[in-house]
Parts: sequence; structure tokens; C-alpha cells
Amino acid sequence: MKSLIGAVVGTCCLAAPALAESPTAIVEDVQGKVDGVAFMDYVVPGKIIKLGPKATITLSYLKSCQRETISEGVVMVGTEQSTVQLGEVKREKVPCDTNAAKLSEREANQSAATTFRTMRSDAKGSAPAKLPTLYGVAPLVQAKSGSTLVIERTDGKEPTISVPLKSETMVGGKFYDFAKAGKSLTPGGSYLAILGTKRYAFQVDPSATSSPTPIVGRLLRLE
Repeated sequence: MKSLIGAVVGTCCLAAPALAESPTAIVEDVQGKVDGVAFMDYVVPGKIIKLGPKATITLSYLKSCQRETISEGVVMVGTEQSTVQLGEVKREKVPCDTNAAKLSEREANQSAATTFRTMRSDAKGSAPAKLPTLYGVAPLVQAKSGSTLVIERTDGKEPTISVPLKSETMVGGKFYDFAKAGKSLTPGGSYLAILGTKRYAFQVDPSATSSPTPIVGRLLRLE
């Protein structure tokens, strides 16, 4: 078994540098002694995570929407799921939209343009283009502190939400959690997130509820 772990570690060391800027999962929860990561860290393929006795970690994969709860052992992060040695893993597929979880600036600009195309299509009676979708009414927004986040509804009337992104109100210094702040959006609504000069269009799934939902299903990366 030790030789298998050694092989995993060796593979990691060869693969990690080439993929260092391509995170594939986010650490949703950490319990006990876990070496190598912390709560709300992004992790890349080849990353090795060591769990102590009775320790657990929850990883949510951005591409596959796999949510893993891993107990003890050694974990090597993959592209869509982890490889686990000397431990146990429980996997579940959760509702998520990779377009929302990995929204780059270029995609964001295109997404904003889609909002206006969608409005024009609706006026003509055509099927609207699909926007990145969140599966929770309380988004977890990744953005830089020091700016102001504005959320406007684009398909109906709703009070505009304006949030100063102060470091003391952000999780890990880079995430603003609407659930923690007691704020929420409307199921089925379409929205525009405004951050400085940038515009990000998205929608909330009609079946979204206020119940606790996996992070990957409500993650909106604005940077």
C-alpha cells in the first residue's frame, strides 16, 4: 500500500507544475488535522492532501459537479474526481453549472451581452439564450475586496442589492457569502452582477431554495 501512495505522490510532482493555474475543485469543508489545504482553498490536479486520524475533507469539483466527502488517508486531486488511498470516499453528483463556477472575464463580458440578446429574443417571441445558472438562492461570490458588488434583476422588478466588499465581511478574504449575510435572490430570476466596469449575467434555477446547498452549486466567480 505504501508503494501505491509513493506512486501517487510521484505522479503529482510530475503533473502539478503544468496544471498549477487550473483549479478543478474547491475545499468545501475541513474537519480535524488535514495537511496541505484549508477551508475554501482551490486545488489543482495532482495536489496531495494528507488526512489525519478521524479527519475529513469535502471537495467539490467544478467541472464534474462531483461532491466528495473523504475520511482519513491520502488524497490526490484529479480533474473530475479524487484518488484516495488508505481512506474512504463518498461521492454524490450535485446540481451545478460549470459556466457559473468558472466564469472568466471574457466569458463574463459575453454573458452580459447575452442578457441583452435574451431580452431582444423575448420581445420577438424566440427562445432565450441560457445564462449561467445558480442552484441556490444565496450566491457565494468570489471577488476582490475593496470594491462594491451590485446585483440587479433584469427580468422583473426587485430592489437592487448593493454590497461593499469589505475584507472583514468576506470568507477567506475573497468570497462574499449571501447566506452568511442573510441575503437572497428569487428562484427563476435573471440577474446582472456589476463589479466596477464589469458586468456578469446569470440566473437562479426555478427550483432553488433557501435550504443549505453545496458550494459548487451557488458559486459565482467574478475574477
